[in-house]
Amino acid sequence: MNREDFPMINTDYIYLDNGATTWKPKQVIESINNYYTKYTANAHRGDYDISLKVDNEYEGARDIIKEFINAKTRQEIIFTSGTTDSLNIIADGFFKQNLELNDEIIIAESEHASNVLPWFRLAKTNGIIVKFCPLDDNHYVTLNNLKKVITPNTKVISLAAITNVIGDLRPIKEICAYAHQHNIFVVVDGAQSVPHIKTDVQDLDCDFLAFSGHKMCGPTGIGVLYGKYELLNTIEPHNLGGGMNESFDTVNDVFLKPLPTRLEAGTPNIEGAIGLGAAAEYLTSIGFDKISEHERTLRKYLIDKLNEIPHITIYNEESDSGVVSFNVDDIFAQDVAVYLNKYNICVRAGNHCAKILKNEIGVKNTVRISIYLYNTKEEIDKLVSLLEDKNKILNEML
Repeated sequence: MNREDFPMINTDYIYLDNGATTWKPKQVIESINNYYTKYTANAHRGDYDISLKVDNEYEGARDIIKEFINAKTRQEIIFTSGTTDSLNIIADGFFKQNLELNDEIIIAESEHASNVLPWFRLAKTNGIIVKFCPLDDNHYVTLNNLKKVITPNTKVISLAAITNVIGDLRPIKEICAYAHQHNIFVVVDGAQSVPHIKTDVQDLDCDFLAFSGHKMCGPTGIGVLYGKYELLNTIEPHNLGGGMNESFDTVNDVFLKPLPTRLEAGTPNIEGAIGLGAAAEYLTSIGFDKISEHERTLRKYLIDKLNEIPHITIYNEESDSGVVSFNVDDIFAQDVAVYLNKYNICVRAGNHCAKILKNEIGVKNTVRISIYLYNTKEEIDKLVSLLEDKNKILNEML
């Protein structure tokens, strides 16, 4: 699908590590190149034409993202360095001042480190209790299992909409509805979901959403923190400096600008925001229905092929996304990845930053395939052909 838009397609690589990052279409590359070659200047600081052009492009990207996730206002879109940055801002900037001793936050053992470690830190600083939602037999989070661990002390549920190893699509809308009935905030890690499925924050009614540009065909080093306006407006800025203040004086009186600027101190990642806007427009032009259907078709094809190989164990056969995690029996996951690399096939191997999940699935490391819109059945065939002969893998490891 749209492979001609991706310059990296012209290389010899078969790229199946899209959960880590994605290739970039020429439309995104051109948008960044235009900034560097046609109107390079700072944002929100100049009174000359190219600076005003930068302002329009940078703030235009905010408007694009506002429409992309259907936020109520552009003030609810904060540019960050990525999902990790956004989740840390949520934890430290909002919940640190709103959670008290013995308040509870619920996460899951299948969460990425970025949705675990900020809460662990709050447990140390604020004395909150981090609880884990039990997973079902498929290692999924369900609303019924969440209900089992919710208590009157539960104040936050923080979950990925799609996880990066199991690939399950969580019932976020239903979770939000139930949580809000019990005055519980819901934080959504959208790193693996926003690039693949249509995301409507008003329909979900989530309180916060974090996602990254580089996983959705955009640049690295740019991400988004979405929050409901009334919540974002109470966040204590972690970074203070130029651009986000109205005034300050010698007696320490500091007056901050309104959202979103008050949470974007210093020179922003201008080209990153512009490229992210271009990526959002690119994905919208294709349509998430087409992207999702393409991924579902390829995923089923891959699962069917892998199931024909007796020495392969799949850990998430029933999941809802383009993420497939498996192992070759008796061979270390990283050794499989190194073997595939000899044939220019790029996969991820390891714990995938979900280091607690091993308690659930019984293995520490897996090989992960993560599919995106530009992958093909022919690429899957090449991958499978290299996995069929276990002895070949073992021999080439020597």
